[in-house]
Amino acid sequence: MIYLDNAATTRPSDGALTRAKYFLTDCYYNPSALYHGGAEAARLISEARGFLLGQIADPALFSLVFTSCGSEADNQAIFSAARRGNAVTTLGEHSAVFESYKELKNRGVEPRFAPLHADGSVDVDALLALVDEKTTLVSVIHVSNETGAINDIAEIARRVKEKNPRTVFLSDGVQAFGKIPFRMTKDIDLYAVSAHKIGALKGTGALIRRKGYTALTPYIHGGGQENGLRSGTENVFGIACFLYAAQEKFATLSEDAKRLETCKERLWALLDKDLFMRISPASGSPYILTVSSQGRRGETLQRMLWDMGVAVGTGSACNSKKPHSRVLEACGYPASVLDGVLRISFCPSNTVEDAEAAAKAMNEAARAFGGV
Repeated sequence: MIYLDNAATTRPSDGALTRAKYFLTDCYYNPSALYHGGAEAARLISEARGFLLGQIADPALFSLVFTSCGSEADNQAIFSAARRGNAVTTLGEHSAVFESYKELKNRGVEPRFAPLHADGSVDVDALLALVDEKTTLVSVIHVSNETGAINDIAEIARRVKEKNPRTVFLSDGVQAFGKIPFRMTKDIDLYAVSAHKIGALKGTGALIRRKGYTALTPYIHGGGQENGLRSGTENVFGIACFLYAAQEKFATLSEDAKRLETCKERLWALLDKDLFMRISPASGSPYILTVSSQGRRGETLQRMLWDMGVAVGTGSACNSKKPHSRVLEACGYPASVLDGVLRISFCPSNTVEDAEAAAKAMNEAARAFGGV
């Protein structure tokens, strides 16, 4: 099977699993325990916290809270920051942000949604027009999970703070962390990441916060773990996998990005342009290529491709029960385009040969589907 749905989840790294097994079978102790085994587990968490944070931020200026996933990190950030006034985001957000913003209305906070360009990136001027003196939170996805479009969140955050210095800035970085070069700036207050998008396990994520930002409140109350910001016994095995997978990813981040950009563009070059149109921008993430076979059904093509030994997505796995992508609808595409969407997403183990085989299968499936 050629697996090209890595934006949904990745296959856990064999190396990370092997290294982390010790914290599942031997050092399985509660990291809050005061004896040696507990201290050893706690040291692993500290090591992981330092490494993961240090890859994209200055540990002197930022800290990291482990969570169960990116969605929890997004939720904790949003419901901590947006308690009054209005909160601004984009129509291109992951459901963890978009649905949380819809919930804000029930809590007395006005949600405001900025429009998108056709490639899935936010219309920055339109977003800034929504920011005013009552805006308490702005959230902008770093890399679109639907199209791979990259938002320049450092510049957007700077312009938001220029307009209202008191506004908190959050970004969902789940599709960016470990995939594109990036360093957090002083204007970014909160940043959510997830382990299972980079070869670690489902059930582990993190929220990075600027140390000067003090409004973060616990989402889960209890024993006071994670410096009182996320109670519950830590998932030491999951955190170990996150650490070791991230060490692998960041060691070859630039090389992987260049190689996968070649794979992505090779796949696009081989697709029959009479059968497929491109939605992803050329300047987007090297990990994501979204296309549409107009007039055909993406779900049907997806099943046909699976039978041919190629696994691809049809958009966000978190919205798989909806007829069309909410994000791509906001990009302005008609139903004929929305029906035929396929999302191809790569990981470092994918090769040019995988891309070529996938393109061949996609062309064959679209032709077999029939005329439009």
